[in-house]
Amino acid sequence: MTDFSPKGQISRRAFLIGAAALGGCTPTVLHHGYLPRKGDMEKIHEGMSKAEVEAILGSPSTTATISTQGDGYYYISSTVEQTSILEPKETDRKVFAIRFDENGLVRSFALYGLQDGQVVNISSRKTPTRGRELTILQQIFSNFGTGGGSTRPSIPGRF
Repeated sequence: MTDFSPKGQISRRAFLIGAAALGGCTPTVLHHGYLPRKGDMEKIHEGMSKAEVEAILGSPSTTATISTQGDGYYYISSTVEQTSILEPKETDRKVFAIRFDENGLVRSFALYGLQDGQVVNISSRKTPTRGRELTILQQIFSNFGTGGGSTRPSIPGRF
């Protein structure tokens, strides 16, 4: 039997609002990048060729070439959590780095985590300017008393 009384409507609305509010507090977890299969990283050992590494791990997320020391493969994964309207937060990062010698054989490898990383701000999206920076109020009031913004110098006796 359905309750269509005002009291039943209010409790149903309160329940839906409460459920929506609690649902907004649950973080959304996103996984990006390379997700290895269990045990794949343990199969890598020194002396393996690039082809053998790629057969086990697949194509790397990125590579680096240092002409005198050989190549490097990097398998990168990250986990990001976002709660409602808040900024996303990276909660986990793994970088499996493999260094090759000049002959293309594995020389060394290591697994790095989020705690091993360093934030490098490549672009702050701000253009540097010369001179002093003015606040918004200084910019507004700096034009008062300058003759209305005319760039032509005033000559006495002329209009």
